[in-house]
This record gives sequence, C-alpha cells and structure tokens, in this order.
Amino acid sequence: MPSFDYDYLIIGQGIAGTSVAWHLHDLGMSFQIVGDASMPSSSSVAAGIFNPLTGKKLVKTWLADDLFPYARTFYGNLEAKLDRKIMHLTPIYRPFRSIEEQNTYLAQTADPGISPYVAQTPDPGAEMPYVNADFGGLEVVQSGWIDLPALLDASRSYFQERHLYVEAAFNAADLTRTEEGVEWRDKRFKTVIFCQGFFALENSWFNWLPFTPVKGQILEIATDVPVKPYIINQGIFALPVAENRMKVGATYSWNPLDWEVTEAATEELEAKLRGLLSTGYTLMGAQAGIRPSVRDRRPLIGIHPEFPNVCIFNGLGTKGVTLAPFLAKEFCNHLIYGKELNPLVNIKRYFSLYFR
Repeated sequence: MPSFDYDYLIIGQGIAGTSVAWHLHDLGMSFQIVGDASMPSSSSVAAGIFNPLTGKKLVKTWLADDLFPYARTFYGNLEAKLDRKIMHLTPIYRPFRSIEEQNTYLAQTADPGISPYVAQTPDPGAEMPYVNADFGGLEVVQSGWIDLPALLDASRSYFQERHLYVEAAFNAADLTRTEEGVEWRDKRFKTVIFCQGFFALENSWFNWLPFTPVKGQILEIATDVPVKPYIINQGIFALPVAENRMKVGATYSWNPLDWEVTEAATEELEAKLRGLLSTGYTLMGAQAGIRPSVRDRRPLIGIHPEFPNVCIFNGLGTKGVTLAPFLAKEFCNHLIYGKELNPLVNIKRYFSLYFR
C-alpha cells in the first residue's frame, strides 16, 4: 500500500476551499490547502449576503430550508472556534416599487413556504427615512451577511498554525497524478480537490465544464446620515457595514471578463442607488470580481469522470456563502463515506461533454 503525507490537497482558499477544509478537518481527515493571497478572488470582493427570498417575483432560494439553518450553525461554530465576528444576522428590507407589487408580495407571504422568511411585524420603513419607500416594503428575515475577508483570514491563520496551509502560486505543471494518488512539491496525497473559482477555466482536468463566469462590481459609500442595520434590496443591495458605511452592488457583465473597476459600472450602480436612497453619500471606493457561475445555475461538484483521485468543488456563483457550507458537508460525505451527491450539483450531469 502506498504511503501518503496527507489525504487531500485542496487548491484554492476562497469560500469553497475553506468550507471543504473545515469539513475535512472536523471529520479527522488530513489535508493541505494551497492558497495565493496575491491572486484576485471573488470571495474577497463579494458582499457575502445570504438572502432566502430573491428575484423580482419573491422566489425562495433553492434548498433554502436546508441551506440556511446549516449555514447559521456552521458560521456560528466558526465564530466560537476562531474567536472572530463573522456572521451578521441582518434583516433585508425590500421597498415595493408599486401598489401592484405590494399586493402581489403580501399575497405571496401567505404561502407556507415563504412565510417563515417574512417578518410578521409592522413595516420598519418609518425607521429608515433615507430609503425611498413610497409604497412601503417587506422585511425578510433569516438573512444577513458573512464578513468573508474576516472568515478567510482567520481560517488561513488557523490552518497555517497547524501546517495545513501553504502560501504558493499553484502551477498545474507541478502536480503529478498517478493511479495511486497525486504528488505536489515532494508531498504525496490521496486526492486533489480543485476549488479555484474563476481560474477553473484554465484547469485542463475540468475546462470542459460549462462555466459561464460573470463580472460584478460593488461600491463602498459613506452616507450623510446614520443607517439602520437593514440590508436594502431593490434591484441592487445597500448593505450597512457600519453606522455611516454601506456596500452597494452589484453589476453583471460578461465582456470583458477582467478584475478592473470601470466608470460605466460605477455610474450604473450610482444611478440605481439614487433611486433607492434619498440621503447624500460620498463614494469611498469600488471593487470588481468574477463570479464562477454555471450555465444551469447549479454548482459543479464531484469526481472526474476518468480519474477518481481528481475532484472539483466550484461554480457556487452569487450564493456562495449559503451553498458552500451545506454542499461541502455533502461533498465530504460523498468522498469519505460514498454517500450520493445531489444530482443537480454532481458533475455527472455533464459527463457527456467530456466523452464526446
């Protein structure tokens, strides 16, 4: 039997790689994470909002009843373990655009699938005179945001102290795969898991998967008046991160796919922001990232169709903070115990693209 230095090699330390690492850690598996803090990352840019009711039609997020309770437990446990504030449980206020929308949304709240995620209290809009809400609004609960930079930094430090993290620029040419396992920098691993986000497009093992990456930009503003701890959501989001600071986003664009902030995206967000907020503000900065989205809007998770020691955990798109914990648990149970993955996320659904 071959000997191994570690069970798993995890490539990438965004929300995907970090979630997989924590689940392997809790299951007693050995691993090393390869991360490169100098590379751009969508996880470091993302606002980290988790929202159970999305879209213009107030649709419940896919798997919300499983995802949200598990995410709260996962992040809560990490806060205790890392002694770091990570999770901010914050309601979302959705101003109605019209009387018709008001009537439609209020009727929907009677749906037993929707009602647990809607506050049964009076409209809090009066507390937020800086919000344009002439028709009132809806308060969504079981929502909030994850401080992703804090989560990733604290997790990196934790794993570094235990020699489970390597800061390095990953080059696929340095990785050797055999029938027995994989080798990287003179270390032997049973299995490699690629959690590279957008950079999976350059991965020769998985570049056949139907990624449809999308660029997004967010702004940070200082408001002229103090803001309440409510995320405002109407076409864009305005996320309070301090009493007079908000993150505002996000844009969606496909050309060019780069990490550069653009004036056009800033103008687009500011135009929408002026319709959402009545208060003045000062633009403090902007960031752009590339989301690893997928054609069918479902993650890409599983084992390579030809090489059983090569895996991927990717394609979390815009809902990474809620999808990552629950699906990392499912994925690790799949790898270790052979439990079936949800077919809607399993890359088996695209094996025909590999073998054609």
